[in-house]
Amino acid sequence: MRRLVSIGVLLSTIVWATLAVAQTQAYVPALADIMSWAQFRHMKLWFAGKAKNWDLARYELQQVTQSLDDAASFYHGIPVDYVGATTAPIVAIGDAIKAKDVAKFTQGFNDLTATCNACHQAIGRGFIVIQVPAAQPFSNQSFAPPKAP
Repeated sequence: MRRLVSIGVLLSTIVWATLAVAQTQAYVPALADIMSWAQFRHMKLWFAGKAKNWDLARYELQQVTQSLDDAASFYHGIPVDYVGATTAPIVAIGDAIKAKDVAKFTQGFNDLTATCNACHQAIGRGFIVIQVPAAQPFSNQSFAPPKAP
């Protein structure tokens, strides 16, 4: 009986020690997960801008930017120059959103998309090709600007 109690105490100690170590380590999402979120937000950004929902477009642009920042800070093997190349298109999109200019938004979005693809090519992931979304897959979200009360 003492032996079973000793084994139980030992196992409990191991489990608790493992949990304590796991809690001190910060979670870092996989690069593929970060980039999938960036792609998801890229798509939502497109539909928000095309619908002239500038508040949503601004929000989605912030989310894309955060994803790219996360990728660059968590994964130092990514050439910073390539991630940094997204700055100009992101600024252009932000300016277009402020101006509520669909044509400039479209140009900035196309430039951002091309920059993403150039990065993929440069790091040997040219098989990942991002494009302007062709169809709106979100049946549970309206991209139209909210109606004034």
